[in-house]
Amino acid sequence: MKYLYRLATIVCFLAFVWDAYYYIKEKTTRYEYRTVLCIPVYGQSYALGEEAIRITNFDSLKIKYDGRIVTEHMDYVFGYFDHSSRFKQYIKRLLHYDRKAFELSVYGMAEYLVSHLGKDTMICIFPGGHGQDPLYKLDKFDNPAKPYIKFIEEIEYAHKKAKERGWDFNVPAICWMQGESDIVDYPGTDYKVLFKQMHHDLNTDIKKITGQDNDIRIILYQSNIVTKAPRYKANSYDCEESNIPEIQMEFVREDSMIWASGPVYHYSFVNELLHIDAVSQKRIGSLAARSILGLLHNEKRFQGVIPTKTTIIGNEIHIAFNVPYPPLCFDTMAVRKVANYGFNVIRRDNVDIISDVALKQDTVIIKCKESPLDCKIRYAINGEFDRCGWRIGPRGNLRDSQGNVDAIIIQGKSYPQHNWCYQFDLH
Repeated sequence: MKYLYRLATIVCFLAFVWDAYYYIKEKTTRYEYRTVLCIPVYGQSYALGEEAIRITNFDSLKIKYDGRIVTEHMDYVFGYFDHSSRFKQYIKRLLHYDRKAFELSVYGMAEYLVSHLGKDTMICIFPGGHGQDPLYKLDKFDNPAKPYIKFIEEIEYAHKKAKERGWDFNVPAICWMQGESDIVDYPGTDYKVLFKQMHHDLNTDIKKITGQDNDIRIILYQSNIVTKAPRYKANSYDCEESNIPEIQMEFVREDSMIWASGPVYHYSFVNELLHIDAVSQKRIGSLAARSILGLLHNEKRFQGVIPTKTTIIGNEIHIAFNVPYPPLCFDTMAVRKVANYGFNVIRRDNVDIISDVALKQDTVIIKCKESPLDCKIRYAINGEFDRCGWRIGPRGNLRDSQGNVDAIIIQGKSYPQHNWCYQFDLH
């Protein structure tokens, strides 16, 4: 017991010295003017990078980008998030404990942004949330959840540190990576209502801290893991597992405060099970950055590839799509070919009536064996039970052609940055 007491005493002493050092440094250092754009990621395990073995070199984030990518502490000690307490997180940082320093999407996002913004702009990044939590456990509402409180505290601390240095501070957007537990746990909640309330609370609480006039946008990905839900059945007319992906697609399509990053089915998953790998985290982070850059430049809201209009003509269904970078195409190389390129038309008796699928410019034409009236039209709601990813998971082959002119280099390999179609379930 006495050894534990001594260890605790030493740790507290080191913490005091650490604080004293940085306090003196802050008071004696003169900083050049900067604008800090704080763009964190919030959600569950995807937001925290679970299982994504880190490939980002933390030193390079500081050196390569001239110190313009910082944490919520306005420093370069990345990778020590802990939702339970600031003290525990502080000790992790002090001891450089990095057992859970996973690859985060915001690393790739920040790298892209600082490469395209002025030298006086800094990007502040960190994750928030908690793994395996449905949305109602990550909200504010009647009894604010610990992850929510911690997330707001981190933003408040980052704002405080920036202001101490005479820097402007703004939160233009939050990257959202959450929804898996709302698919597989069947919590019985209304995800759309909870999400809108969550966004309202985040926007209100953060603007109180920063004093900014601009509202905070959400950069929205799409939860994919429908086949991991225990009650999932392929071609089921009443497919409750598709509700969350569909709601997320609808937010991207209809809500002016929501910008797209993209779905995840075309990425590689760790052991093809649950979490995307490190390369995939960096790729989706880079796509999120493209949306954020458009937001910062007051461009048209980016929505990705989503269905915009559905027309039934006899036994055919014509689905028009938003196509950011034409032409629309079916890609069976980047994503293994799936039946009818991922489309299904399901009757009430759980029968798929598709006979053929074709492309004509920005429109997918689905030919059916009979009238599709009163059927459900789905995309990428399929795959092997309990599996995810581009080979055997829920997937589709539809994308635009952005990657023909836009790619990201990761560990010496080029990855085309196409925009893949969001999953959907049209009624």
